[in-house]
Amino acid sequence: MDILISNLIQFFTLLIIVDVLLGYFMDPYHPVRQALDSIVEPLLSPIRNMMPYMGGIDFSPLILILLLQLLGSLLFELF
Repeated sequence: MDILISNLIQFFTLLIIVDVLLGYFMDPYHPVRQALDSIVEPLLSPIRNMMPYMGGIDFSPLILILLLQLLGSLLFELF
């Protein structure tokens, strides 16, 4: 169970990082980017809605990664 949770958190963390990096280099209408956005964006949008405007810098991926790590730590403590 611990390995499954750890692998899922690492997988989603990697997806978030790849999505952010591709956002700088790839057209938003590219099929790969759209597929990643369809997975990552539902997780990022609630965070973006709660955060104040930070001068054009989007910290929501960083906050999501931190929340995933925190969730993983809590789940490890429970199991």
